[in-house]
Amino acid sequence: MKFNFRRLIRAPHVTNGTLRNSFDRRTIVVGGIQGGIGCLLAARMTYLSVFENEKYKLKAESNRVNLSLIPPRRGWILDRHGQPLASNRADFRVDVIPERMSDPERTIAELGKLLSLTPIAMQDLQDKLDRSHGFAPVEVASRLDWERFASVSVRLPDLPGVVTQRGYSRFYPTGPSVGHLIGYVGAASAEEYEKDHDPVLLTPGYKLGKDALEKFYEKDLRGTPGARRVEVTASGRIVRDLDTREDVPGKTIKTTIDAAIQDYAARRIGPESAAVVVMDCQTGDVLAMASMPSFDPNSFSDGIGRLEWKMLSDDDHVPLRNKVLRGLYPPGSTVKPMVALSFMEAGLDPNESVFCGGGLRVGNRVFHCWQRRGHGQVNMAKGIYQSCDVYFYHFAQRIGMDPIAAMAKRLGLGQEFPLPVAGQSYGTVPSPAWKLKKYDKQWQTFDTVNATIGQGYFLVNPLQQAIQASRIASGRIIMPKMIHGHEHEKQASLGVPEEHLAYIRQAMSDVANGPGSAPHARLPFPDIKLAGKTGTAQVVGLNVGNGKGGLWKHRDHGHFICFAPADNPRYACSVVVEHGGGSGAAYPIARDVLTYIFDKEKGMEVLTELETKWGGTAKERLDARFRAYSAQYGVGAPKVSPEEERRKLQGADQPDDPRQPISEAQSPAPEPADEADRPAPAPSPTATPATSPGAGGSPQ
Repeated sequence: MKFNFRRLIRAPHVTNGTLRNSFDRRTIVVGGIQGGIGCLLAARMTYLSVFENEKYKLKAESNRVNLSLIPPRRGWILDRHGQPLASNRADFRVDVIPERMSDPERTIAELGKLLSLTPIAMQDLQDKLDRSHGFAPVEVASRLDWERFASVSVRLPDLPGVVTQRGYSRFYPTGPSVGHLIGYVGAASAEEYEKDHDPVLLTPGYKLGKDALEKFYEKDLRGTPGARRVEVTASGRIVRDLDTREDVPGKTIKTTIDAAIQDYAARRIGPESAAVVVMDCQTGDVLAMASMPSFDPNSFSDGIGRLEWKMLSDDDHVPLRNKVLRGLYPPGSTVKPMVALSFMEAGLDPNESVFCGGGLRVGNRVFHCWQRRGHGQVNMAKGIYQSCDVYFYHFAQRIGMDPIAAMAKRLGLGQEFPLPVAGQSYGTVPSPAWKLKKYDKQWQTFDTVNATIGQGYFLVNPLQQAIQASRIASGRIIMPKMIHGHEHEKQASLGVPEEHLAYIRQAMSDVANGPGSAPHARLPFPDIKLAGKTGTAQVVGLNVGNGKGGLWKHRDHGHFICFAPADNPRYACSVVVEHGGGSGAAYPIARDVLTYIFDKEKGMEVLTELETKWGGTAKERLDARFRAYSAQYGVGAPKVSPEEERRKLQGADQPDDPRQPISEAQSPAPEPADEADRPAPAPSPTATPATSPGAGGSPQ
């Protein structure tokens, strides 16, 4: 028997009214849900179309239009006459952006064929790619002719990540002559971008200043980038140009440098390792600041390769160091005019004399004069123009070191100057207080004897020596200037009596024009006289070498400071020749530079003859040396890591310690008794060794 439970449940009574009520409730619920969704959609649409209008309009536009930055044309750097030291020139170039390349190996190989890149160039490109950050463009080639540029341009759809550019590249007309003075440009590193989040740094083809004036005035030289809007398809193909905003070039920097004098001074140095500074005695304008050997900033701008880097880093003449500002040298006898001024200020009568028999005993030591036969009776003037050491040994003990050190600082030695440069090595003006603070030792008599002839702890750079000559010539506190626009500034008086200065100037004039130590420094003009002072700084002890021959690094440094005309000074000059064998290597350079200033034709006659012996201009010798390295090493030059490169660059900026505390002071001879005995300069591998013409020597 089955029990039907449905009988226990009463069926609901359904009427038309109950059916109608149930439908109404469902309608309300469903309608409410639909209405809510509709409101949400409407609100979202309103938000997107009204409040987010600009955002999505921009995105839609960016899908249709590409906006690219146009690198600004870099501001020019001019000399005092408006001649370019650094300019821009039209350029066809090819870059790659590593992160956009789908097949890097195939792309690079294809570019190598299209651009006819040498194996060395391909190796340098691969080194750049290995060091690059994916977002930053890497230069493949620049300064291309139209055929090679077009051959890449037509294949761009098949070469993702390749960018062709028609723009401007940095150009340095005189090349190595301005390497240290102007600096160079290069692509921004990741560290530089982190410091300055300017999007133009990531623009293909843009380069920023890396050294010297290029780096110091980066913000001024950079300019404002332009922009280009083009309509593109979904695949990125350009349909048409829409709009272009021209870039705003950077500011022009006008310097006090005279481009012709700068180039002549750099070339006249020849194969020597040397520095030349030329200043205007009246205004303080720096007319030339040459440090050689140097590098070609045009090569650095293109990105230096491992072979060229090896060539520069192997050179014992340190072409990466700015010797004008970073080189420190014992000044030798060039300090004697300064020491004589301190003597007169301390009350010494310049006519008071001492007998020079070739040396002077101080305590239990004999301090020799460079002239072992002696100079006889010597007063102050003779002590300067004959460079007699005994005179200064004798009276320095009476006067003491403190007045000498004070005068040295007044004349600019041991000082740092406000110039647009990355840094200066200001050297050392020794004194009793300095030695006690530096070494915790008392000043001794032999320290005074060493310092009074520019040896021992005394260290200066070539710029300071030029300033010293300028202040003696003018009697004013001449401050060096490298940027044009200070012509009317009045220089303060040095505070030295004019009769003291006149006495020293006459003694310095006798160095070249009288019975002095450098008769061959005389200018080839009957009406223009040069006043100067020779200096030879000992590098190694006499137990190692005599400083005139042997190993290049054992030879004495040669110094010469001067000004001209002697009776109405206008130009001051300093020359330092590293390991030149003495002052006989320095004063011919100063003489020829000043000859060029007064008569360009005469100066060029001398230079042309010398460069024929040396193997061409500085640029030609540098190119010849690179070809020799290419033949020797090819692609076998060792790879240099960024850390090693940075370390070597920093090392080049750090001067060697040339201090030679000589126990028995002796100033080396100002020049060999027979000029033909002066050693030839240590040449570059491609240069023909030759002596300077003023020394009267012949190639050895």
